Amino acid sequence: MSEYSDLSETELQAVIDNAANALKEKKNQKRKEVIAQINELASSIGVTVNIVDENDKPARKGKKVAAKYRNPDNESQTWTGRGVAPKWMQALIAAGRDKSEFLI
Repeated sequence: MSEYSDLSETELQAVIDNAANALKEKKNQKRKEVIAQINELASSIGVTVNIVDENDKPARKGKKVAAKYRNPDNESQTWTGRGVAPKWMQALIAAGRDKSEFLI
């Protein structure tokens, strides 16, 4: 432990970062080896294996929703009708207008 007491904060942080990177690389290498062993064992009995990485997040498969309302004062401002109403719609409703007036 005395070997670290002579190091500056910057040098200590570099040692920590290097150790963290080395540990991450070793874990990745070990994971690759285990996956190769699993695939080898599976193929020896005629089975295929699909290993899913927990870090891979599936892409969202949502669809774009068409605009349902348009601001009469600014044609470029639209709203789908989902979520919180935009400020322009809130202002029009607060002024006593009905949102059905702004349907596209």
